[in-house]
Amino acid sequence: MPARRPDPPSLARFAATADLVAAIDGWQQQLKSERRASPHTLAAYGRDLAFFLDFTRDHHGEQPSLDLLRQLKPADFRAFLASRAAQDLAKTSQARALSVLRGFFRFLERRGLVTNPALSALRGPRLSRAVPKPLSEGDARAAVDAADTVQTVGSEPWIAARDTALVTLLYGCGLRLSEALDLTRRQAPTAGMTSLRVTGKGGKTRIVPLLPVVTAAVADYLAHCPHPIGPDDDLFVGVRGGPLNPRLVQRLMEQLRIRLGLPDTATPHALRHSFATHLLAGGADLRAIQELLGHASLSTTQRYTAVDTAKLMDVYARAHPRAGG
Repeated sequence: MPARRPDPPSLARFAATADLVAAIDGWQQQLKSERRASPHTLAAYGRDLAFFLDFTRDHHGEQPSLDLLRQLKPADFRAFLASRAAQDLAKTSQARALSVLRGFFRFLERRGLVTNPALSALRGPRLSRAVPKPLSEGDARAAVDAADTVQTVGSEPWIAARDTALVTLLYGCGLRLSEALDLTRRQAPTAGMTSLRVTGKGGKTRIVPLLPVVTAAVADYLAHCPHPIGPDDDLFVGVRGGPLNPRLVQRLMEQLRIRLGLPDTATPHALRHSFATHLLAGGADLRAIQELLGHASLSTTQRYTAVDTAKLMDVYARAHPRAGG
């Protein structure tokens, strides 16, 4: 079954005049071709812009056009953000919406279509700098071991093998959930492979080592999966053979939290945090972990590696040439 990806909103979805719709089409094409934005990013950015144009239409009583965008004041953008906040939109989502608008207006200015400095006068919502919370090594292992026990009544046995393979891959390779779900059958970790090529944010590729336990789990899943999966189809499929919905993976982790008494922070992404943290605790180099995670900035990697101080001191005592005195 061909892989299905989320599509950005149809151009007909945008409340705008023809000149603005044409500009939106150019913006989306640039995001896709030059910025190499993922289908998920394109869909999210499109929704944010569509919400803004809907608000602008209602706020001004006319279809948004390039000319109207030139005339918008800081108060108009503040009113939009206030309306989104009133709908209980998370601050992170509000910040993304503002970022999308800034990016779109920069695109319009570079194309010579619209110049409006009003956005520069706005400050985004203040975001708390959340510190990632990895699982302990014991909890991470327990989550992997118990993944095949979380099944709903009537679910088929092969689903347990799929869940085990996916959780093992997330923790064993430090993948983002989207990266794991974007893998095709052709890219599947198989016996004999020692590394996996992963396409991450911005279309950047990286190579991560493969543990035998990962390839064994994926092989077991493929051996039991009843659906034919072509070389370019999604590796992980749902009950009917279509691409696996990420919400089902999040629900799997929710059930594991209940079953194992794990903290609320035990999410699919926490397995990625755990991968990095446990590597550092074992003495791995921070720069190497940065490469494995596909981070552009080392500071981002450091936030992923909240390692217990006692473990760090133990690694230091064993590894530093002057640690013994």
